[in-house]
Amino acid sequence: MKEILKKLRKYEIRVRKAINSQMQGDFQSIFKGSGLEFDDVRLYQYGDDIRTIDWNVTAKGHGTYVKTFKEEKEQTVFFILDVSASQEIGQEGSQKIDIGKEITALLSISAIKENSQVGIMCFSDHLEKYVKPAKGTKHSYEIVNALFDLKPKSRKTNLSEALKFTLNLIKRRSVIFVISDFVDEDYMHSLKGMARKHDLVVIQLFDQRETHFPNLGIVPLYEKESGKNIWVNTSSSRFRNVIGKTFQGNIESLEDFCRRNDVSYLSVDTREDYVPKLIKLFTYRNKSSSQRAR
Repeated sequence: MKEILKKLRKYEIRVRKAINSQMQGDFQSIFKGSGLEFDDVRLYQYGDDIRTIDWNVTAKGHGTYVKTFKEEKEQTVFFILDVSASQEIGQEGSQKIDIGKEITALLSISAIKENSQVGIMCFSDHLEKYVKPAKGTKHSYEIVNALFDLKPKSRKTNLSEALKFTLNLIKRRSVIFVISDFVDEDYMHSLKGMARKHDLVVIQLFDQRETHFPNLGIVPLYEKESGKNIWVNTSSSRFRNVIGKTFQGNIESLEDFCRRNDVSYLSVDTREDYVPKLIKLFTYRNKSSSQRAR
């Protein structure tokens, strides 16, 4: 555990220093989403962002009205982490599940230092671990311990149920991180509901082994979630094309969803240094937050 904490502190220092430098002193919380909550409506004025038009009030026929917002005084940050068996791909110590835990712990510690309330939920096809949102240094250690001591009971995945659980749990608008490989089905409707209610950040984990199979002929492949061996011809061009297209299609579909629904998206390869990508993501979010607040 000491080695894990030492590594996380090193990463946290890199993130905070780099953002401070890039923002040139105009530092805002890297976890601040829109940073705003609904306050009232007023008549539309020239130059107002059309995205703030309240169409329900406008439809009453008394003029065009826009929503006004006030700055939130306290931010809640919540992490949904996939710990199903499909996450156990990659080199030892750098599997998707390892990287997911590291990112969750790193961002949790950083958010708590920004005085945010932070909570986590680890899921498979059911709730594996839940830590209620709270503040303070002691709470950050509770989160780290919960993550790295966790031994999932189930090997399956149900992302949709995890999202529904969180939607029922977190009522006030918050920053929600969903960290997963998104190897699942029928979750887009729930993800869209999450994007409408909260400031959503999607972090998709992947490993090159998922698409770059060695040419070994007919071999058994172990399917971790079902626990079964499946015989496949790894030399078959059809098999290799299906694997590649399925993987790429999954990424493109999720990226497209995020673009259309104003969701922050980040893909992380288990073999890369993810810290520069996090810095870039949050620097962009800070600039977007500043523009919305004007």
